[in-house]
Amino acid sequence: MRSLLFLSLLFVCFYTNAQEAQDAWVYFVDKENVTQSLENPITILSQEALDRKELHGVIIDERDVPVNESYITEIKSQTGITVFAKSKWMNCVHVRGTETQIAALENLSFVSTIEYANKNITRAATPLLFSKEDPLQSQSRVVFEYGATDNQVTMLSLDELHLQDYTGEGMVIAIMDSGFPGVDENEGFARLRDAGKLLDGYDFVSREDNEFAFSNSSHGTRVLSDIVGFVEDEFVGTAPDAAVYCFRTEDVASENPVEESYWVEAAERADSLGVDVINTSLGYRTFDNPDYDYTYSDMDGQTTFISRGANLAFEKGMLVVTSAGNSGNGMISAPADAFGSFTVGAVDENGDYASFSSIGPSSDGRIKPDVVAKGTGSAVIDQNNNITTNNGTSFSSPIMAGAITSFWQANPQRTNADVMQIVRESASLYTNPTSQLGYGIPDFGAALDDLLTLEDYTNKSTYQIVPNPASEFAMIVFPEDISKVDVHIYDILGKLVGTKIVESQASYLPVANLKKGVYLIQINDGTTLITQKFIKS
Repeated sequence: MRSLLFLSLLFVCFYTNAQEAQDAWVYFVDKENVTQSLENPITILSQEALDRKELHGVIIDERDVPVNESYITEIKSQTGITVFAKSKWMNCVHVRGTETQIAALENLSFVSTIEYANKNITRAATPLLFSKEDPLQSQSRVVFEYGATDNQVTMLSLDELHLQDYTGEGMVIAIMDSGFPGVDENEGFARLRDAGKLLDGYDFVSREDNEFAFSNSSHGTRVLSDIVGFVEDEFVGTAPDAAVYCFRTEDVASENPVEESYWVEAAERADSLGVDVINTSLGYRTFDNPDYDYTYSDMDGQTTFISRGANLAFEKGMLVVTSAGNSGNGMISAPADAFGSFTVGAVDENGDYASFSSIGPSSDGRIKPDVVAKGTGSAVIDQNNNITTNNGTSFSSPIMAGAITSFWQANPQRTNADVMQIVRESASLYTNPTSQLGYGIPDFGAALDDLLTLEDYTNKSTYQIVPNPASEFAMIVFPEDISKVDVHIYDILGKLVGTKIVESQASYLPVANLKKGVYLIQINDGTTLITQKFIKS
């Protein structure tokens, strides 16, 4: 009798779970008109996007081709299925329905795999993505009086860049956030609007063109102010002359993985518009449905949907700046763990660790956060045009995003990977990073000197990698007074792909098993940590 009762209860639980609404990503087998689109890319990307990709040597590939709309139409016609978002990079849609209804989609000929947000449901392996093939200056100089933002700007020595007119002019930033009320009318953003630099935007949550209409959250307004806000003699953002797109991707009414899908869709929109830098003062780790929650092992830079999207955004040439999170000694959240995210923690006005700032490393051992900026008592402009202060990595992130945008303006030919590495190397703890502060507080004045005076940041030492490029073996040559170095090889997304201890003045590194492309070789001789670029041919 007890066995029968147990089986009955088990059946009821299984039936109930099968009828609950679930979130999932449905991946497609192919795309249409790929050849034609790649031969005529202006049909799928803006001219600004094409120009940026050409400038940075970013290849246009199948991931840039839109999702087949006929597939989406067919998915929408299925019983009980709602489509919330789509991703051309991942070639998938985000759907909601019961487990039974979603599972039925596998019968469609164009469906490749289905990935459930609920880890208790059997999940297919993460789909393989398509493999990757291998200064503007103002005419009149402005001297700013920073007012409330003085500490958060000068902490980074960013005022030295502003004095040389590197203020984000000619650069484009996309802000992914929860709401932007007041941006289209407040005086704190008048300079932005008057210059015609408040560009288009979109509300991906409500599917509306008016990204300023949603007023239940002003988080995005405050975040944006730290980048482009301006009140004469009272407030100056870190990239006051940059142009911006505002994208609402965060639904403050709930926590659901669909917000990750909104973010990826917005990142794809940003790429197509020629955006240089993305700021993400958002993070995902726990959800309203605990079955969707992420664990520390998921923070490996390549498991969560949003982190995979951040990696692709980086691969497409954009620089993705992300807040570390506000969990204190708790782990970072996604997409802060992504290889392609430049993750920002928080410090106070004295440069000391802010107790709320989430710590690293990522679960696969990478240094996170990358750097830190002021996040305690950060000056912001709110939706009522008041200059006030807020705490959180939500604000250290845009402070850094604007700073790195102004910095990149000084030499836009540099790649996103170049810029990230130069900024890391300028930071206060570069040779001794910690789990709380990462590589520390960047010195953008020193970084600018490196950027403008060095032919290549990888040539700052007597270490040499020869030949470079190489196909089978490369040799590291180093000074006679060094007896041993530790060598780590990373791919362009920061994933460790090889290690070796070199104990002689010239030692060969086998590279035949590496895929063709660009790598970063990190050399540690015990006192100096040096990173050099290497090309596998």
